[in-house]
Amino acid sequence: MNTQISLFQGKEVRKVLHDNEWWFSVVDVCSVLTNSLDGGAYWRKLKQRLIEEGSEVVTFCHGLKLKAPDGKMRESDCANTAGIFRIIQSIPSSKAEPFKLWLAQVGYERIQEIENPELATKRTRDLYKAKGYSDAWIEKRVRGIAVRDELTNEWQKRGVKEEREYGILTAEISKATFGMTPSEYKKFKGLKRENLRDHMDDLELIFSMLGEASTTEIARTKDAKGFSQNKIAAQKGGMIAGDARKKLEIASGKKVSKKENYVSAPEKQKRIKK
Repeated sequence: MNTQISLFQGKEVRKVLHDNEWWFSVVDVCSVLTNSLDGGAYWRKLKQRLIEEGSEVVTFCHGLKLKAPDGKMRESDCANTAGIFRIIQSIPSSKAEPFKLWLAQVGYERIQEIENPELATKRTRDLYKAKGYSDAWIEKRVRGIAVRDELTNEWQKRGVKEEREYGILTAEISKATFGMTPSEYKKFKGLKRENLRDHMDDLELIFSMLGEASTTEIARTKDAKGFSQNKIAAQKGGMIAGDARKKLEIASGKKVSKKENYVSAPEKQKRIKK
């Protein structure tokens, strides 16, 4: 399932592709429109009021899986563009009109991306550039996204269906590559709800790609079927990247995994200081 984050006036709005169109997190929309620190609480109260009033707006929402603050995929109320428009009508906000225009633009961009998939990659690059990442880092991050998509597509074809299983296999690759699961890695870097790979430097991204690309290749050549066989492939793929990492660390005398993150300062700024 393709989940992404878009920015409206600098604030994150999670979205997921469902039935070939974008569905947006209702909680995030509530947070953006009301400046609430707890968009979930606002939505629960609004949802209850709408139900009591007999409004059909709530029926426009579907529970879809989005990345939660703890990094796990959790079900959350989502609505497509039409549904969000209906919900906005129930929220008094000075941001309503600008947000409607933003929604229309995002929907139009999705139509363009279906006709020309390269536009999605370009917009990803533009988003990272706006966040303060260097061109060199962005190229590796975009390539890493493609490698990851290829792996998850391969897992899906080979009988790995559940998000929980995806998480376990990803953890196996990460542990073999870096000696840490993704959740352990986030703690190591002092991250909370942030995306781990958005806080990796060049070498960390490269070894992440190597572990996942190796796993894809092993799964194909060994014709891995189901969760158990793909778990073995994930462990072997991660070990290839892990062995390469250890050799580099011995040769360079430096650790690949770093506590550094880009929460306080953009990647481009820290790159200049080095």
